[in-house]
Amino acid sequence: MDFAALMSKEISKAKGPATSKASAASKEKDTPAEPSKKYLRRGELEAARVAAYNEEQERLQREREERLSTKRKLEEEEAERKLEREEKKRRLAEESKKRKEEEEDKKERERRRRLGLPELPAKSDGETPASEDADEEDIDEEELIKKLRELDEPARMFGENHRARLRRYRRLVKRAATLQKLSDGPIPTILEPVPGSQMIIEAKPPKDQDGRQFLFRQLASYFNMVLSEWELALAKRDVTVRQSFQGKQAYNAMVQSRENMKPLFRRFEKGDLEDGLLEPIVEIVHKAQQRRYVDANDAYLRVSIGKAAWPIGVTMVGIHERSAREKLHQSDQQAHILSDEATRKYLQSIKRCLSFAQVRWPPEDQLQIMG
Repeated sequence: MDFAALMSKEISKAKGPATSKASAASKEKDTPAEPSKKYLRRGELEAARVAAYNEEQERLQREREERLSTKRKLEEEEAERKLEREEKKRRLAEESKKRKEEEEDKKERERRRRLGLPELPAKSDGETPASEDADEEDIDEEELIKKLRELDEPARMFGENHRARLRRYRRLVKRAATLQKLSDGPIPTILEPVPGSQMIIEAKPPKDQDGRQFLFRQLASYFNMVLSEWELALAKRDVTVRQSFQGKQAYNAMVQSRENMKPLFRRFEKGDLEDGLLEPIVEIVHKAQQRRYVDANDAYLRVSIGKAAWPIGVTMVGIHERSAREKLHQSDQQAHILSDEATRKYLQSIKRCLSFAQVRWPPEDQLQIMG
């Protein structure tokens, strides 16, 4: 191979890639396609960058607004739930306060009913002492002072105006009317009577003051009821029976029992009946209400005669004492019927009421009938 052939071969090798590129370019020219720019201007690049930046900022702004709207919606929902909770708490507090006031009012009315006090006035919305004063008639100052002096009360007090003085006078009048009010019955009393369903007495007297006041009302109502039934039964007899000697004796016994029980009612009103007399009277009435008249009579015998041992025969011979001699003079075994005349009379009147009760309300057990 000569030098010329070798050089041509090498030249052809060197021109191989260019010819391949040229052939590829010729092929591209044959196929139609969009011409692509090989070079871009700086302004175009900057505009593309600004457009991408603006698009990104708009996307972030939309996301931010969505987050803010979601947060605002959640805050509004939370505020609504908080308002609902506050409203529910306020409503529950008002209901609890109203329920508590109703319970306290009910207890106060029950306590006044047990003690025989006047009922509380009915409450109305917006009621004020000024409106109460406006509803009632005003009294002239001179006449008001005159009425206060008639009640043995001070005419004027320090810092008291006419309206306060008028309210004080009305309170005194209501209190005096309450104290002077007497219940209807054979024995008039300031103790308010109780209905028949609440007249059942327990076996033991209560220890608290309110319970004792209600117990005195129960006892007064029961004895008034027995005396009323006794008087009604005597009035229903025939004229011949009423005008007979036995009929007059029965009526006189009822009248005498009614008069003799008035001191007992006065002690009920004052509430100063000692336990030594109150407990047996409660026991007698309790067993009489159960129609156990024999047991009630035994309780009456214990309080009237007592359990004290009676000395019969010789109590002491020489230096030797009789057995159980110390029990003859025990103070707690003495009979209450011998303490004073008034006590003896109303205890005997209770026994007469017991004798009438077993006729008016006979027992189911015939063994409980007194002889």
